[in-house]
Amino acid sequence: MPQKTIDLLNDAAKAHRADKFRNANVIDLPAAGKLLITGDLHGHRRNFERIVSLADLSNDSRRHVMLQEIMHGGPEDAAGGCLSYKLLFDVARYKLEYPDQVHIIMGNHATAFINNSEVMKGGKEMNRAMRCAIEREFHERASDIIIAVREYLLSLALAVRCENRIWMSHSLPADRNADKFDREVLNRPLTEADLVRPGSAYLLTWGRRHSQELLDKMAELLDVDLFVLGHQPQEEGYCQAGRNLLIMASDHDHGCVLPIDLSQSYTTQQLIDSVVRLSSVA
Repeated sequence: MPQKTIDLLNDAAKAHRADKFRNANVIDLPAAGKLLITGDLHGHRRNFERIVSLADLSNDSRRHVMLQEIMHGGPEDAAGGCLSYKLLFDVARYKLEYPDQVHIIMGNHATAFINNSEVMKGGKEMNRAMRCAIEREFHERASDIIIAVREYLLSLALAVRCENRIWMSHSLPADRNADKFDREVLNRPLTEADLVRPGSAYLLTWGRRHSQELLDKMAELLDVDLFVLGHQPQEEGYCQAGRNLLIMASDHDHGCVLPIDLSQSYTTQQLIDSVVRLSSVA
């Protein structure tokens, strides 16, 4: 039912904006409870199911889960269209079921969809592949579904920040663009200019290969100690990419997640020691 799907996305967008922990474009989590940090999902339904099981949100209202980069990847239709929008719809339902426990941040594939710009994955232009699959399923209502998906993605926060001084965003500005990043993008409504190069939301979702100098500068600017990011593919599910940086990936059979205690301070090594492989989750 196309209208039911549109209503789902619109309701989930409202839930993102009404999240009680949200301050402008940042989710500020308290110094109590647990958080399950995930990397990119890219349509990997089985790993999403494992994340839901591990998070176990129904048993404790102080548990949280952070998700990112849901779209682009996973199953395809008979014509090669990307079906990851179906997982996006399930994540929207998850948000509505636990509106103040499920927190989803914006990634570069989301900004590409919002702008209808090209984004490649596995040699395929993913926006075209996903839009074509939506058109084949929803026919004359496809344009309405695409608009609803775009509005849903626009409702996402840019980052999660914990009182234990851990910061999660999809990425950080690349070294060459660091001087173009305006921290105020975290504190005000997003504009279209923020989401295209060299806008600050674009820089926060597309940057790669960060130097330690850049990481130290961003830690001071954001008043945090440690970063947990996604975006950069990790064959082993995670890696330490700097003295204070861990990169996570949850989109393949070696995918990982990171459960943390929000009341506890961590070193980078302690974060690494806490990593859980999703293949170990029933």
